[in-house]
Amino acid sequence: MRAIVAGAGMVGLATAWRLHREGHDVTLLDPAPATGATRAAGGMLTPVGEAFHGEDDLTALLTESSRRYPAFVDEVAAHLPPGAPTGYVTSGTLIVGADSADRGHLADLHALSLRLGLGSEAVTTREARRLEPLLSPHLTCAFLAPEDHQVDPRLLAAALLAALRAEGVEIVEEPVAGIRAGERPRIELAPGSSRDALEADVVVVAAGLGAADLTRDLGDGHGLDLDHVLRPVHGEVVRLTAPPHLAPLMTRTIRGLVEGRPVYLIPRGDGRVLLGATSREDDERGVLAGGVHDLLVDAVRLVPAVREFAVEEVLARARPGTPDNAPVIGPVAPGVVVATGLFRHGILLAPLTADLVAAHVRRLGGSAHEGDDDLLALAGCADPQRFARAAGPSGSSEPSRPTVDSTVAKDTP
Repeated sequence: MRAIVAGAGMVGLATAWRLHREGHDVTLLDPAPATGATRAAGGMLTPVGEAFHGEDDLTALLTESSRRYPAFVDEVAAHLPPGAPTGYVTSGTLIVGADSADRGHLADLHALSLRLGLGSEAVTTREARRLEPLLSPHLTCAFLAPEDHQVDPRLLAAALLAALRAEGVEIVEEPVAGIRAGERPRIELAPGSSRDALEADVVVVAAGLGAADLTRDLGDGHGLDLDHVLRPVHGEVVRLTAPPHLAPLMTRTIRGLVEGRPVYLIPRGDGRVLLGATSREDDERGVLAGGVHDLLVDAVRLVPAVREFAVEEVLARARPGTPDNAPVIGPVAPGVVVATGLFRHGILLAPLTADLVAAHVRRLGGSAHEGDDDLLALAGCADPQRFARAAGPSGSSEPSRPTVDSTVAKDTP
């Protein structure tokens, strides 16, 4: 089948890769690949750290996608020059609390993780400091998640782009103006592009928040009103550089709560450490000084040596959230499949999302694989029609939007 993927963040890149590997003729469209939310993402592959009450179905998706990551990364690496980095690291995660209230909250989430069968181990703070010597001696609790890994999204995105190009996949760095659904869906390019439009058998919209614009007028009354589903959740991150004498002393991802505020530090193995992430729903796209201040203060509470780290980069990006925090993956009109709304889980869910899109494409082409039904059933919480069903006879698909608590909507993936 002829497939066009609109959007080259991590989800779009992974989807283009999976469709290409399944034999489809793929074109990837994005005016600036891997420069949106992917560029600011932390890349924590942490089902334990992301488990929350009332989100069991979503946690099941996170766990399954984490399980698929090693094979996904190995497949991409096999199509790169020997030794080319993918950024995938399996060093585990420490989850720590700064005060007594944080201890209670994290103990509750630890119990939830155990109920869900996730690998979470309570350890003493002394043991935590043995594992990560830069941790503060004043922590109140610690939990080890040995199967919660990390990937550097910038390295993995670069690896995917290199592999796609090496395989001859067409990558068009031009903006999309709109999409028309139908038996032969059509992507219209922005004025001034090298061509007016592209046709395909299927169009996959993996453009994050931009999916709302691209699917606004699919034609003939088709589509889901993503304007009333997606919401921008902005977040600041700070890229730090540890001095040479301290860099080897941080090897695991450190996630923590500081007076209820979430914070994480992700060592990249080369002395760089990513500090994140704030979570705010407002109209300010730039970096806010207050967010950076809070991140640095809280990081020092957990790792006092952060005072000696140099600041390399500060940036903010918006992530596409949904009312129930679950993604939106599946057909929304004839020949059009969306993959968006992944909120803070875009990097973690990329391999599974790509496999889900591939299963939907197989169904559209009448060539479903054994196991597709089970895979799509697992992702029932991501069905776009849950919002269409909520529209009712009036046609308005705007669901209620829960208040996002800072202890729940926490970080860039």
